[in-house]
Amino acid sequence: MLTTAVHGGWWGLALIALAGACAAAINAVAGGGSLISFPILVALGIPPRAANATNSVGIWPGSLGSALGFLHVEGAPRQYVKALIVPTILGSVFGAWLLVVTSARVFDAVVPVLILGATMLLAFQPQLRRWTQGHHRLASIHVGAVLQFLVATYGGYFGAGMGIMMLAVFSLFSSANIHELNAVKAWLGIAINFVASAVLITQGLVLPLPGIAVAFGAVIGGFFAARLSLKVDAEKLRIAIVVLGFAMVAVFTYRTLA
Repeated sequence: MLTTAVHGGWWGLALIALAGACAAAINAVAGGGSLISFPILVALGIPPRAANATNSVGIWPGSLGSALGFLHVEGAPRQYVKALIVPTILGSVFGAWLLVVTSARVFDAVVPVLILGATMLLAFQPQLRRWTQGHHRLASIHVGAVLQFLVATYGGYFGAGMGIMMLAVFSLFSSANIHELNAVKAWLGIAINFVASAVLITQGLVLPLPGIAVAFGAVIGGFFAARLSLKVDAEKLRIAIVVLGFAMVAVFTYRTLA
């Protein structure tokens, strides 16, 4: 079990909880919350690989409320969740395993690329959403299952932006409306994070206290996300996170090359 100390002691843990709350709320409003919480964990002295694992484990409880909100949606969501749950679980286990076996040095080197990818997904989210809504069925559910396995692998390894990826994949084989697709995304996202969390915890890659702090904040942030969504301009928030994401790419690239 990792025992890396958090800079600032209890104040550092309080900051982590605040970051978890912000990340969960942002995920509910615009997406990309991990671009807030992950850098905070690293800034407080947690190595990037452990910070990524700890963030993944801590964030998922905050998204559970969002998934429960889709219980009333009938039809396509249940059908697709049943069809895609197996490749989702397998992919998330594989992604978490890749994170476990990846050396700290290699992970540090790929972090800027991962953050850049997540930031680009968020930057082009409106275009992807329009494409998703206007796309017609082109592929079979079997092709969708293979692509979902790849998305789940990414989710188990890093995760930021995987919701946008899933919506794009679903649109290739489904004519369901955006609310139904969001329901599928929410429940499969829960599965990815839960399964990956189990692997990462059993492999000792998660820091207990920071993980609890993130989870505590994420539950609070998820609870208040509904009210927040009514008061915050989601588009402005998305743009702000994209700008932050590019700044984080620069910071982590500098850390890697220094």
